[in-house]
Amino acid sequence: MAMIHDPHARPAVDCLEALEAGPDGLSAEEAARRLAEHGPNRLAEVRARGPVLRFFAQFHNVLIYVLLVAAIVTAALQHWVDTCVILAVVLANAMIGFIQEGKAEAAMSAIRDMLAPRASVLRDGRRITVDSVSLVPGDIVLIEAGDKVPADLRLLDARGLAAQEAILTGESVPVEKGVAPAPVDAPLGDRRSMLWSGTLVTQGAARGLVTATGQATEIGRIGGLLAGVEQLTTPLVAQMDHFARWLSFLILLAGALLLAWGYFVGHHDFSEMFMTVVAIAVSAIPEGLPAVMTITLAIGVQAMARRNAIVRRLPAIEAIGSVSVICTDKTGTLTRNEMVVTAVETPAGRFTVTGEGYAPVGEIMPEADLGAIARAAALCNDAALHDRSGHWTVEGDPMEGALLAFAGKAAGDLEARRLDAIPFDSRHRFMAVLTEGASGRVTHVKGAPERVLRMCADIDLDRWHDRAEAMARQGLRVLALAGRDETGDRIDEAALEGGLTFLGLVGLIDPPRPEAIEAVAECRAAGIRVKMITGDHAGTAAAIAARIGLQNTARVLTGADIDKLDDAQLALEVTDVDIFARTSPEDKLRLVTALQAGGRSVAMTGDGVNDAPALKRADAGIAMGLKGSEAAKEAADLVLADDNFATIAAAVREGRTVYDNLKKVISWTLPTNAGESMVLIVALLAGMALPMTAVQILWVNLITGITLGVALAFEPTEPGTMAHPPRPRHAPILSGELVWHVVLVALLFLAAVFGMFSYALDRGYPLALAQTIAMNTLVVLEIFHLFFIRNIHGTSLTWAAARGTRVVWTVVIVITAAQFAVTYLPTMQGVLGTYPVPFRDGLLIVAVGAAFFALIEIEKQIRLGLRR
Repeated sequence: MAMIHDPHARPAVDCLEALEAGPDGLSAEEAARRLAEHGPNRLAEVRARGPVLRFFAQFHNVLIYVLLVAAIVTAALQHWVDTCVILAVVLANAMIGFIQEGKAEAAMSAIRDMLAPRASVLRDGRRITVDSVSLVPGDIVLIEAGDKVPADLRLLDARGLAAQEAILTGESVPVEKGVAPAPVDAPLGDRRSMLWSGTLVTQGAARGLVTATGQATEIGRIGGLLAGVEQLTTPLVAQMDHFARWLSFLILLAGALLLAWGYFVGHHDFSEMFMTVVAIAVSAIPEGLPAVMTITLAIGVQAMARRNAIVRRLPAIEAIGSVSVICTDKTGTLTRNEMVVTAVETPAGRFTVTGEGYAPVGEIMPEADLGAIARAAALCNDAALHDRSGHWTVEGDPMEGALLAFAGKAAGDLEARRLDAIPFDSRHRFMAVLTEGASGRVTHVKGAPERVLRMCADIDLDRWHDRAEAMARQGLRVLALAGRDETGDRIDEAALEGGLTFLGLVGLIDPPRPEAIEAVAECRAAGIRVKMITGDHAGTAAAIAARIGLQNTARVLTGADIDKLDDAQLALEVTDVDIFARTSPEDKLRLVTALQAGGRSVAMTGDGVNDAPALKRADAGIAMGLKGSEAAKEAADLVLADDNFATIAAAVREGRTVYDNLKKVISWTLPTNAGESMVLIVALLAGMALPMTAVQILWVNLITGITLGVALAFEPTEPGTMAHPPRPRHAPILSGELVWHVVLVALLFLAAVFGMFSYALDRGYPLALAQTIAMNTLVVLEIFHLFFIRNIHGTSLTWAAARGTRVVWTVVIVITAAQFAVTYLPTMQGVLGTYPVPFRDGLLIVAVGAAFFALIEIEKQIRLGLRR
């Protein structure tokens, strides 16, 4: 049996012949044979790494390797304190990464959960219920309203059928279905002759021929596309890995050369020299940086959680702060995913309807009696509204729910008993209901304007067709309503043709979220381009984009247009076009990839299965938590707990704050580490007495290396953070400005420490006291450097900057207390070889720190002034 291609474009009879099936279904024997041939109707399992492998993967980092070697060396030298500190940093980094990133990729599992568990089929001419995993191509499946479609089906017979396909197409309202073939190149959402596995039937009944099962279905194809998507690392993670490799190599090479020089040229004792080189290497290696970076990201997780943005992968925090383009789905993201009547046109005039959601609360402007059309909207209706603690929901078709809400606002007489009905059918394109109430027996009709208008008497057809088209151009879905008095118990179908009284047109829309409009404006002010990528129609997408406030709403690219472009042409088009409609999962993936190829950092938002591949590919994938599919959530980096686009702007602000704090940590760590190591290196090369012993430099590294860096992780958002343009995707960590700062601070550290050391020796102080003064000078310089680095975008000479934060002052007090302990407590003096510092010299140390702060602050103000 050959597989069938393009079943949506072939007559149903041809599809039956191609699959060697009949209207009575397959025999049990044939079904078993095909099951063995095609396999079960389920999606492939994803093999995930076990917890042990995931834990050890956290150690796969060059900087971590160097730290482990340093721990082994310090343990061999029996410097147990240093060994414990280094191992604690390594383990803390691994545990935090393991906990935060521990969830295995479960997008395929989430998609599998969307498949129907049972299905009704015809086997040997009898209707039976089977597990959906046993369905095979050629089976005849019976579908009713409320069923989840168990496989891809070519419709053989359909009666008033509609299906909710938002998980695949992004279209917010159910799609009418029929048996007529669709064009071969029709987009997925326009293939009306097909039902897709995992979608939901909202009304009607049908018989369908199974054309694809398991991985061959449309949802399975998306799953395969998802599995093949490369998940990009964030720029910061990639840069830190590259930076760590070269920094570690440079430090180890310099350490080896220094050891060789000290032993062979300087004739130092090898054991003493080796320990000094280890101290220099440990002081130069920013061993606290991985832990502090992880802690900074973890703090960002908590801050984003307070803003209703749940982070699934730590590096995503940094990624969301660097995005320059947000590709957003329309349905449920920019819009409410709730239909609402916003416009009504009757022979009496045009009216605007206010209100939100399905709540029957709102106004008709200008005020008028719309009772007749309101009764038609309410009575020619199969939906129901429910008030659940103030939150109105619809049971049934969302458009019919919106009509009920409109009827409640118009306050029409809605009490009537239904006597007869003609269900909606795609062939006649209208619904009719006969009811009996206070106004007598009336048949109300609603349906497509082009159909219902032809059924009405005494109207200007051209005028009302033009009015319906004008409403449609505004992105509205338009329905026409009409009525007719009856006397019998049944609807007289023959009398409906040309015998109806036209009541009016209603325009429905899935409205934009008000907060989304503000969020888009905030993103634009932050230099972030917002692009809409939706499976909905081009006209609807353009209308919503105009209301939302996107930059370029004059041009829309459809999926068909995208298919005609090669990757190079698409990369050019995506720069200017902001609206992409009728897109497939491949289109969304290509668009994200094209934007990234242009050097942009891309955030992708979505809620459907169709969004999952692009969510995974994007630099920051953002899924909707309330209405999003599990597949979208599992493929995303962030999940919005409130489905609010405005939360994205808040997440960008938090992400930028996290990056600024990471930059502060790096900008504090590298210069201080360079300064620490340069003091020892210069002394060794000059053949001088060391300003600090190896144990003292390790102590300084221990007491300040992580603590002061952690304090920077808690810094609040600086003013003007959202006024800066997004940083370039490949902006280096070691910018020219940072390299200059490292050199400047290291030289000032060197001058200050050697200056105080020489001052002490010049006064005839013992070497131990001179070294203690030098060590305390280094710590004071690092504290003043902390207060300087807290404000990278503005001046540090403000009361707010001096006041700092509770964390900063807690850390400073702890470090100061520790320094007093090692300086003045006899027990600690014996361990570190320190000596009590006279009070006057202590004041001089603080004064040197203040002078250092003044110098680097003046340099920063000159630099900021030149930049302006």
